Amino acid sequence: MTLALTGCVAAMIPDDTRPTPGPSKAPVTDGVPADLLPFYEQTVDWQECDGADSGLYDCATVVAPLDWDDPDAGEIELAVIRRHADSGEPIGSLLTNPGGPGSSGVELIRDSAAYATGAALRDAYDVIGFDPRGVGESTAVRCLDAEEMDAYLYDLPQNPRGSAEWEAELDERNAAFAEACEANSDGILPYITTDQAARDLDLLRAVLGDEKLNYLGYSYGTFLGATYAKLFPERVGRLVLDGAIDPAVSGLEVGTTQGVGFESALRAFMAECLAGSDCPFRGTVDDAMADLGTLLASVDARPLQASDGRQVGADTLMTGIIAALYSEDSWPYLTAALADALQGDPELALQLADFYNGREGGVYLDNSTEAFRAYNCMDYPVADPAEDVASEALLAEQAPTVAPYWSGPDSCAVWPYEPTGVREPITAEGAAPIVVVGTTNDPATPYEWSVSLADQLASGVLVTRVGEGHTGYNKGDACVDDAVEQYLIDGVVPDDGLTCG
Repeated sequence: MTLALTGCVAAMIPDDTRPTPGPSKAPVTDGVPADLLPFYEQTVDWQECDGADSGLYDCATVVAPLDWDDPDAGEIELAVIRRHADSGEPIGSLLTNPGGPGSSGVELIRDSAAYATGAALRDAYDVIGFDPRGVGESTAVRCLDAEEMDAYLYDLPQNPRGSAEWEAELDERNAAFAEACEANSDGILPYITTDQAARDLDLLRAVLGDEKLNYLGYSYGTFLGATYAKLFPERVGRLVLDGAIDPAVSGLEVGTTQGVGFESALRAFMAECLAGSDCPFRGTVDDAMADLGTLLASVDARPLQASDGRQVGADTLMTGIIAALYSEDSWPYLTAALADALQGDPELALQLADFYNGREGGVYLDNSTEAFRAYNCMDYPVADPAEDVASEALLAEQAPTVAPYWSGPDSCAVWPYEPTGVREPITAEGAAPIVVVGTTNDPATPYEWSVSLADQLASGVLVTRVGEGHTGYNKGDACVDDAVEQYLIDGVVPDDGLTCG
């Protein structure tokens, strides 16, 4: 599975430093087919955002075709937020995407602009966040209410893991989830694809008045950006793709490679944990991993009871572990959560799992789980069962701690629509240089995918961050930050193969 990027709370800019917004530019419609002109010619009606700093942010809704291949088939809405350049004199718009698929770009920029972009980018650009089709405040995928989502994500299977009965039980759950998505999403599911979303991205570029797309995409956002470059290479401006997904690999290979990546990140965490005084594990990294495996098996057999009545089994504990492995900043929380779990207290681990699932106080704050499923089930062809067997064998060999809680029945096998996506290399011949940033021990988008995407792209340029965690820009490495910002602001292309850290 492809996992979502986490965020943080953005710092507020003092009143006396707020920029004065300039006039909006006219839409760019050169080369647009006649049947699409009504969409490309629309004027964006910017309004003050709810819940955002007045004068610094404004929000709008842009109307897009439900189906770009049939513009008369209906319409959807795209939610957009603009953070005005601190300089008051933007060089253009910088569109951003935080990943997922299913993460809200509006929320990222409204609440965490300093996480998404460094100060230099916020000074130079109007930074644009948007919720892709199917996500958040845009026309969204809807499936389950909070109580039903709790049952889907947290309820323990009634049958032993790996048994035929267990697989049948999970198949039934997945089918019920898919049926709910179809019933509650008002007919949009066939059009929740990255290809359609990339066409939306071009619409946003045009109505913002930019001749070419300047874009910073993280995680899944790299696939969205690469797809844009495939469809519109002549409209590529300055693209940075950080934490890349390889567009040529299958969904099964994505899941397998990520499982191995999280095992590697977990070993790195254990090495640091063992060097500290508060680590609940002892001995070597291998010893600690074996003890963690024992804990997971124990919780799988005898789930821990949380204070709110939920039972925390091995799957939920593993979700909490994965959530914390996205960033080294979260490793102390993981240390504390595992120490508590070893003492029979699951509260911290459950908090981490809830954070990953977007759950707070019994409420789901977004629809990221539903949108994630919708995109992946349409973007990735269903795996061959023979490949599934080989994948499980590879996971068991290379990720023995993670593997027992990683695989299960293919949730997309019961999706109500056949996938339309293809998995193939993207070259984007004719595009301007595209900078790809990869982190060497990134668990969610392993480094090898960034290397592969940079090699595929005819104009790809690879920047390597040596380190831990998901994505590389704005993570405290001045070398990476300088390379990204000099390109996006001044057009200075980094040396291909630049290594930082």
